Amino acid sequence: MPKKQNPDEQGEGFTDLTAGMMLTASLDENSQTLKTIFSDDGTLRVREARSKCGERFVIAFCDGMIDNTVINVNIVKALLSEEIPRAGDLQNLLEKSIQVNSFDTASDWTTLADGISYGDTLLLIEDCAEGALLSTKSFATRSISEPEAEKILSGPREGFCESVMINLSMLRRKLRNPDLKIKFRQIGARTKTQVAVCYLGTLVDKNLLAELETRLSKIDVDGVLDSNYIAEHIRENLLSPFADSGMTERPDAVAGKMLEGRIAVFCDGSPAVLTLPCLFAEYFQSPEDYYLNSYYSTPARWLRMAGFMLTVCLPALFISLEAFQVEMLPAAMLINIAAGLSNVPLPAPLEAFLMLFVFDLLRETGARIPSYVGQALSIVGALVIGSAAVEANLVSATITIMVAVTGICGLLIPRLSAPVLVFRYLLLLLASFFGIFGLIMGLTVLLIHILNLKSLGISQLFPGKPLTDGVKDTFLRLPWTKQKTRPESLTNDRVRMKMH
Repeated sequence: MPKKQNPDEQGEGFTDLTAGMMLTASLDENSQTLKTIFSDDGTLRVREARSKCGERFVIAFCDGMIDNTVINVNIVKALLSEEIPRAGDLQNLLEKSIQVNSFDTASDWTTLADGISYGDTLLLIEDCAEGALLSTKSFATRSISEPEAEKILSGPREGFCESVMINLSMLRRKLRNPDLKIKFRQIGARTKTQVAVCYLGTLVDKNLLAELETRLSKIDVDGVLDSNYIAEHIRENLLSPFADSGMTERPDAVAGKMLEGRIAVFCDGSPAVLTLPCLFAEYFQSPEDYYLNSYYSTPARWLRMAGFMLTVCLPALFISLEAFQVEMLPAAMLINIAAGLSNVPLPAPLEAFLMLFVFDLLRETGARIPSYVGQALSIVGALVIGSAAVEANLVSATITIMVAVTGICGLLIPRLSAPVLVFRYLLLLLASFFGIFGLIMGLTVLLIHILNLKSLGISQLFPGKPLTDGVKDTFLRLPWTKQKTRPESLTNDRVRMKMH
């Protein structure tokens, strides 16, 4: 029997099938090699023909990835109707006969196979040990639409799609300046995913850019299918529930961050774009803050911050007061709480754990099923199940209200759902055993952890120097006329507008 391969060793020793393979001067050998490389691939189309003067040529492409009109009219018709220059003169042929917007030549099969897989058409001619990749890409993509994950109240109603080139065109439409720099690289040994690193050359901090490129070059993985693959590989602290890279599907949000000196990372096949460095204040900011009056945007940010503190601390604070420090509660409130808990069979901490678990279960279920069913499930979960549980004396009405407030506050900050989930249960566990002391101990750990968060080596909480510059657009949103400088740690060019 063949030896069973260890799952941990299956990825070791992967090598590209075309590594080291080069074209030869024989058209027949090259054609056979091409069919061998793409054996068992039913989408490969290979056509062999002769021109007017009898010169042989071969074109190959993957069906469904190309523009048939370009191939039929600009390539095949041109080759059949015109006299091909002498055999082996590929460059002369490309310059005089082929009518495509761009082409490239290569002599190694790795480059040629990658081009065919991504929608280019390969042209081979007799007596030439070099092939031409002709730009014929045309594959179906999702149309530009409003991103469902980011509710837009005011501002542009367009979001990124899964095509990296369409996404880059949307970004360039926002930043119509040659200062916009775009660098491509391939990540993923098998998927060979196109990743684009974008920045404004005069604003970006070269040290941060070099640090990002170093981390990207160290990624060694079979495949990259989404931006989160990259985000996890370039993280500062793998054990932290807080992300150290921003993620958005809105072109205006990406452009706004790049104008502060940030770097954007686009991943082909994903509508989510990474922005680095990421600041902790971004969790409480929204792109709409910049399209609305600052007198509305600043209180809105404060509400999100209050929502974060409430959704994390409220269950633990309630349990610590109800179970340990009852003397801190008003007498009337204490009597009502005691009356509600008198007929409940479970202790208050366990009751809170179970109710929070049910709420998180309903929330996760609603996010995974179709929207119309999710809305119905939310109503059933909130009204029917909650009311039935209180009437059956399985839970108290006070606990139900507390869990409802906790859940509503958590919806204010969807990007912090993972940290909220972790620290909410951690604080509740500490409060269940140690009361207020346990809550304070847990909050201290949370604060220390937040103070140590970094993104590309800089502090997420205090990136601005001096502190006053960092506050202007973090926990506050001052009018644009007051934001004359950018945070010092993010860019080498701090002047946002001329001083008058």
